[in-house]
Amino acid sequence: PKATGANSPFYDAREYDAIVASGEQVTSGLLAIALQSMGINARSWQGWQIPIRTDSTHGAARIMEIEGSEIIRRMGEGQVAVVAGFQGLGPDNRIATLGRGGSDTSAVALAAGLKADRCDIYTDVDGVYTTDPRIEPKARRLKKVAFEEMLEMASLGSKVLQVRSVELAMVFKVRTFVRSSFEDPDAPGMGDFDNPPGTLICDEEEVVEQEVVTGIAFAKDEAQISLRRVADRPGVSAAIFGPLAENHINVDMIVQNISEDGSRTDMTFTVPTGDLEKALAVLGKEKEKVGFDVIQSESGLVKVSVIGIGMAAHADTDDGNLDQTGFGLDHVEADLFLFLAENGQRLFE
Repeated sequence: PKATGANSPFYDAREYDAIVASGEQVTSGLLAIALQSMGINARSWQGWQIPIRTDSTHGAARIMEIEGSEIIRRMGEGQVAVVAGFQGLGPDNRIATLGRGGSDTSAVALAAGLKADRCDIYTDVDGVYTTDPRIEPKARRLKKVAFEEMLEMASLGSKVLQVRSVELAMVFKVRTFVRSSFEDPDAPGMGDFDNPPGTLICDEEEVVEQEVVTGIAFAKDEAQISLRRVADRPGVSAAIFGPLAENHINVDMIVQNISEDGSRTDMTFTVPTGDLEKALAVLGKEKEKVGFDVIQSESGLVKVSVIGIGMAAHADTDDGNLDQTGFGLDHVEADLFLFLAENGQRLFE
């Protein structure tokens, strides 16, 4: 960005998109040439050639439509399509990039538009694990994960797939397979198209054996802000979170505690640690309008999220706290809180 003057007041996101999209355009052409040298009928496609139509938000565009009739015709003739990801065509007929995770999003969107049986995502890991195996060596690879669970994991810290690609897969029911790009294609099991090594993200109905807890996601570098003794009146939440949104500060968890007489409230929420000082400055300017007594903050927190559709399916029964598996929601929470306490971890809930 600095080299292209992206920090200047004259920074044009449309021109910046034209620059950053060039990498995918070059590599798609190179791959098509490599395939042709192997005797494979292949051609490269840029986002605007298909076209993949997006909205006008350059740098973080959302896919609106894919007109895939020509690419489908070519594939029907046996031609291999090498499509440049991360990009589309905006309403202004300019290249528009899709932002972080745009290549995964492009792949899933194309699979949906072409009505493919499955979308395989080759990445630097060999599937989705119960948690980060670099942190917990006992983490195990999951054979299948429901769309809803993967969406939760992606939004809560798991870095295997970006949220937008999972959202698309869930909406259009695109079965998505996560597998490693570093595995030898001739290794045992790699040739099994139906059951290769990796993780299938699919409908809940396909996950035969649902675990109570599917996985644990975490996000480091969280910061907590507390506004003490805020006047509890209509519009106070908008007065707090509106200015934060205007300054592009992402607010995550929000907890509100109301006083006994209902006149005052404490508002506590989390933001990324990198936005803490900016958030405090924004809120300081709004103190008179919001009407809080004091602002407190703490950084260096970690958000831990326990994920699993099974927790809903195994909710408490009418005749006791546990269902047929021996696990109820209270049991999961109790085990989590006990583990944190035994390891000397403070809990912010």
